[in-house]
Amino acid sequence: MDINNLDITEIKSQAIEVLEIEAASILNLKRSVNGEFIEVVKEILKCSGRVIMTGMGKSGFIAKKLAATLSSTGTPSFFLHPAEAIHGDLGMVTSQDIVIALSNSGETEEVIRILPVIKRIGAKLVAMTGGRSSTLAETADYILDTGVEEEACPLNLAPTASTTATLALGDALAISLLWARDFQPEDFALYHPGGSLGKKLLLTVNDVLHIRERNPIVNQEATLKETLFMMTSSRMGAANIVDSQGKLVGIITDGDIRRQLEESFNLLDKTAKEIMSKSPSTITKDKLAAEALKLMQEREISDLPVVDNDYKPVGLLNFQDLLKAGVL
Repeated sequence: MDINNLDITEIKSQAIEVLEIEAASILNLKRSVNGEFIEVVKEILKCSGRVIMTGMGKSGFIAKKLAATLSSTGTPSFFLHPAEAIHGDLGMVTSQDIVIALSNSGETEEVIRILPVIKRIGAKLVAMTGGRSSTLAETADYILDTGVEEEACPLNLAPTASTTATLALGDALAISLLWARDFQPEDFALYHPGGSLGKKLLLTVNDVLHIRERNPIVNQEATLKETLFMMTSSRMGAANIVDSQGKLVGIITDGDIRRQLEESFNLLDKTAKEIMSKSPSTITKDKLAAEALKLMQEREISDLPVVDNDYKPVGLLNFQDLLKAGVL
C-alpha cells in the first residue's frame, strides 16, 4: 500500500457512510421501545437480585460497558463471561437475578451453552439480539430487538452498526431505569467518589474550609491597621467583619483597600465598618463546593464568607482553595 497515493476523498466518504449507517441503525431502534421494553424495565425495577450482563467477543465488550452504566445509575449489575461461566462462574447467578444476554445472531455458541443452566437456576432471561427466531430469542423470557439492516463494514462482516445499536438500546434501558428510580445527582455522586466528577458532586464547602482551617474575623469597630494584621496573619487576603453580636455585616478584601487608597491617604485611621463591603454574598458549609464556585464566578469575587444559621462567620472560602481542592 502506497500511503502517499491514498484517495483522501474516498476515505472521507467511507467514514461519513459509516456514521450515516450507524446513526440510521440507532434511529430504527425506536421500534424496539415497545411494550416488551417496558416489561423489562418493570422486571428490573422489582428485581431483588442483580442484573447480569453476558456476551462474547464484541458483544461482550458492549455487555461490560452496559453493566458499568447500570451499576453507576442505581441498578446493581456485573458482567459474566459466558466462557468462564461454563467453568464455574455460573455460581454467581441466583434465582433472584435477571440475565441479559447479548448476541447479534442469537446463536453464539458460548452464550447458548449457558442458557439451560440459567433457566434451571430460575433467573429471568432477557435477549438483546437481532435474531428474533434464534435459539437465544426462543429461550428468553423477553426480547429486546437490536437488529440492523446492514453493518457499516463494507464487507458486511465486522460488527459495527449492530454493536452500536446494542449499546444505544442498552443505554436507553439504563436511563429509563434511572428516571423511574428518581435517581438524583447526589445518588450519582455516591457511586462516583473519585476524580473531578466526584469532587464536583460530593465535595462540600466544609471540606474545602479544612484546607487551611482559617477564619479571619474582625469587629466592625476595629481599625484598618488591626484588620490588616488579621488579614496578613491568616494569609487569606480578606477578613469577615462582624458586629457586637458576632454576626456578619461585611467583608474587607485586598481590592477594597486598594480602591480606598485612591480616595484617601488616612486609611489607617478608619474603622473596618467604613471600608468594608456591606451585605456580602455568603454560603453555608453544608453546600456543595461546586455551588460556591458557581456563585463566586457569577459575582466575580475571590472570597466568600461561610456562615452558620445565625449568620455568624465560620470560615472564609478562597477561590484558590477551590482550585487546590480540584473543584474547577
